[in-house]
Amino acid sequence: MRILKPMYVAAIAVVTLSSCSSIKNLAVPTMDTTAKIMTKKGEVSEEQFNHWAHADLETDTIPGMSVDKAYKFLEGKTGETVIVAVIDSGIDVEHEDLKNVLWTNSDEIPGNNVDDDKNGYVDDVYGWNFLGGKDVAAPEQLEITRIVAKLNARFEGKTAENISEEEKEDFEKYQEYLKAYEKASDRHFRTLNRLVEIEGVFESVKSFIGKKEDLTIEDLKAVNTDDEKIKAQVGGLLQMYGNGFDEKGFKEYYVSQKKNKNYDLDFDGRAIVGDQPENILDLNYGNPYVIGSKDDEIHGTHVAGIILAERNNSIGMNGVATNAKLMSVRAVPDGDERDKDVALAIRYAVDNGAKVINMSFGKSYSPHRHWVIDAIKYAEKNDVLLVHAAGNSSEDIDVKDNWPNDSYNKIDEVSDNVLTIGAMSVNYDENLPATFSNYGQKNVDIFAPGVKIYSTFPKDEYQAISGTSMASPEAAGVATLIRSYYPQLSASQVKHIIMNSGTKLDMEVNHPGKKGEKIHFSKLSVTGRIVNAYNALILADKMVNSK
Repeated sequence: MRILKPMYVAAIAVVTLSSCSSIKNLAVPTMDTTAKIMTKKGEVSEEQFNHWAHADLETDTIPGMSVDKAYKFLEGKTGETVIVAVIDSGIDVEHEDLKNVLWTNSDEIPGNNVDDDKNGYVDDVYGWNFLGGKDVAAPEQLEITRIVAKLNARFEGKTAENISEEEKEDFEKYQEYLKAYEKASDRHFRTLNRLVEIEGVFESVKSFIGKKEDLTIEDLKAVNTDDEKIKAQVGGLLQMYGNGFDEKGFKEYYVSQKKNKNYDLDFDGRAIVGDQPENILDLNYGNPYVIGSKDDEIHGTHVAGIILAERNNSIGMNGVATNAKLMSVRAVPDGDERDKDVALAIRYAVDNGAKVINMSFGKSYSPHRHWVIDAIKYAEKNDVLLVHAAGNSSEDIDVKDNWPNDSYNKIDEVSDNVLTIGAMSVNYDENLPATFSNYGQKNVDIFAPGVKIYSTFPKDEYQAISGTSMASPEAAGVATLIRSYYPQLSASQVKHIIMNSGTKLDMEVNHPGKKGEKIHFSKLSVTGRIVNAYNALILADKMVNSK
């Protein structure tokens, strides 16, 4: 994520190329792309919002990635097919805007329950599911919950006085983990308790008026009583209904919170999988059901559409990339992903031909981080670029832990094939950085559009949502374009082309997570830039074709 090698910093005016090998060893120039325009549209229309990430700052006065402009540059050029792996929660591969851009394993015969290509994965036609189950959304604990649950068996109820000398260090770490768990889980359990109280209020009022069906606002307004308790309960419900939250909505939310296993110390998220999550050599698990539950796999479907929804098919929306094929790898549950699943998902994607891998997930604790870092290095060895979301905690990840990462210490890189992306909004002013985006002058490489991004939803739908999870696939789409039209370039070169060609912003902006504070945009990432597809292609073209 950091530009550590001097060759990547120096600007190169003229490049002489003689062979593909020399191209792959070529340093990447840095483009002077400081934005000179300081005007902006007052109001962005709904139509513009649906593709604002593709807009151009100079032409549209919207700080997008100049994707439309990039395609004008590509007119008349022919690209190669690039396989893009999306490691996520699951993808609706039957979606109208995705079904025609799917990677298929031509060496596998669908549904015959035989590992035809002998790659260790039976019937992996569209990818692989490391989460277990066919249509299950795969609930899971957070990693801090798993850590505390494991250590509880050794230390729960004990004090420093009755701990042996050999266990003191582990006991002290247990105390730290326990405090972190209690802090993280406090809000969740308070919310659950409050929901139990509200459920009791509904039952009390319904019993009073003799109604079994869901209460309507008319029911509540019709209550006439001198009972002060009932009056107070009705008043509270009326206030809730006034905020657009009726009994049906309450029940749906309550069910979702009861399903949430993030902080459940007793939950076994691997029961459905049946593997040994602490054993990286236990490989015989998972299944080919990459679609997941169509009702629940919003995240992966949305991410995939941003990268490569079929372009110019007169439906839905256009993905950033063309000549791209989608490989779906399920490894992200409703909770924290397992290090083992992530490591094997990366290796699966690499072994099956992916040249770009999007990873819109992350967590604060990674007990088996070395498994993942080994997989990252394996991807580098095979010339695969990994694009990773920076995270949505408004934190400086030069200080706070954020995994997966290409560094053990946040300073020294283990590889040069990981691109970490922060999120920005459509506002070309102090509100440019997304308020939720993580940042870091050493550990976030560049920013990309991540607020109100319109993309594919399950069941042939489309909606706009926000997150660095959306910014990452925007950048991954640009990487895919470069790898398609300039396949001579290495993963490392593509990474630095995106970094060194982005639009550089010289402006003070609101500091994410620090209300009322300003910071220069250059302090939020390695480059102080935002991804620009047009500039990236110009730079790639110059590297490949300059004489």
